[in-house]
Amino acid sequence: MWFWVIQAIVGAILGSAANSWFADTKFGIWFYKKVDNLSTWIVRKLNIKVLESEKRWRKRYPNVSLKIDDMEQRLQNLEKKSR
Repeated sequence: MWFWVIQAIVGAILGSAANSWFADTKFGIWFYKKVDNLSTWIVRKLNIKVLESEKRWRKRYPNVSLKIDDMEQRLQNLEKKSR
């Protein structure tokens, strides 16, 4: 049992490290661009409306959306101060 837990943790760490390295290579940049283009094409082809579902979610959970907006504003202010 412990072997599987440790294997999962080590695999996640190594996978994350490999992904970080791969994203900065020329092939990684090309690959992620192709994946982004494919996902954009699929969204257009299937007429998926992500932003509309976000608007519905914001109407359904107004307190959470206000907190998220507040945190985003605070983060932007901190980024401006750090520059």
